Amino acid sequence: MAQAPRSRPQLFLDWTLLLPALALSLVGILTMSTFGQGTSLAPRQLLWLLISTIVYFTISTVDVRFIRRTPVVMTLYGVSIFLLALLLIVAHPVMGARAWFSLGLISFQPADLAKLALLALLAKYLSRRHVEIGNFKHILVSGGYALTLILLILVEPDMGNAIIFSSIWLGMMLISGISKKHLAIIGCIALIVASVVWFEGLKPYQRARIVSFVNPVSDIHGAGYNAYQAKIAVGSGQLWGKGIGYGTQSKLRFLPEYQTDFIFAAFAEEWGFIGVMILLSLYALIFARLAQIARSAATNFDAFFTLGVLILFAAHVAIHIGISLGLLPVTGTTIPFMSSGGSHLVLEFAALGIVTSLAKSGRGATRDLGAHEYLGG
Repeated sequence: MAQAPRSRPQLFLDWTLLLPALALSLVGILTMSTFGQGTSLAPRQLLWLLISTIVYFTISTVDVRFIRRTPVVMTLYGVSIFLLALLLIVAHPVMGARAWFSLGLISFQPADLAKLALLALLAKYLSRRHVEIGNFKHILVSGGYALTLILLILVEPDMGNAIIFSSIWLGMMLISGISKKHLAIIGCIALIVASVVWFEGLKPYQRARIVSFVNPVSDIHGAGYNAYQAKIAVGSGQLWGKGIGYGTQSKLRFLPEYQTDFIFAAFAEEWGFIGVMILLSLYALIFARLAQIARSAATNFDAFFTLGVLILFAAHVAIHIGISLGLLPVTGTTIPFMSSGGSHLVLEFAALGIVTSLAKSGRGATRDLGAHEYLGG
């Protein structure tokens, strides 16, 4: 008797997520390009974009519902802790931080993997206990999971990613329905932790950055230099910008790290206010689509994970742009899809791939809001 042919995985792409992400990546590559005038990171970033796109296609095609399982989530979390701890032992400092594993021509930042692990862990935890979130114990337990990663990142030290991880946890708590009383308690705890970090955890140069944030002009040639040059770049773009490749602050190297930590400022200088509005519209399309997917998610895990990805991207965008506009202290934070770097770009497209795959698997399914929700266990 002939056997029925096995069904092949069907290609399912969410173009409303993929196209804006590709557009943002290409705009970033165009902004960091030097057009033959010196060394450029654009060719390498184009290669990373190709790899990241393949990662998205692969993940979105396969069934990733196994990520809902507790052993998978805890393994991912445990591997992230191990890699972050290993950094402190074997990694060589880069710009004062032990944040990367250097593997020849490739550098890998474990914090990027840890973001995905934290999203999956919080989504798993809250999907099982969201109806009990009024119990303060669950806030402490989930906060403990996040705090473990945050402390390891602070030791590197990497203040930017520590803030991102804190934003992920706080955002996930807010969407889970935390009470105002508990939110006030968290605020008080955060003030205490911030005070301890200020006096015991921050390096002198990090405190200088925060102090210079209040009045960067007072130390233009020191701690306030980056913030001051970023504001000049953004303001000089005016309405239409100086033109692609004609950004004097970036191309003449007045603006440090214009291909990574200050790429928004470099973009704003060349594209102007109109370009910035187009850029923000592309991010808004991604955020709106993620919110739409979360609303129609088949399970609570899928909804929490998708909203977690939205919070991750939004935190990066808000902090990066806030730094470029002088609204926040300089912490060295990338902006999704645009900033130079391979590991964060792969993570971002992988996260979109997971969201797409979960949405594909949940099409036609009924979302169970009860306490006995199926989580793939």
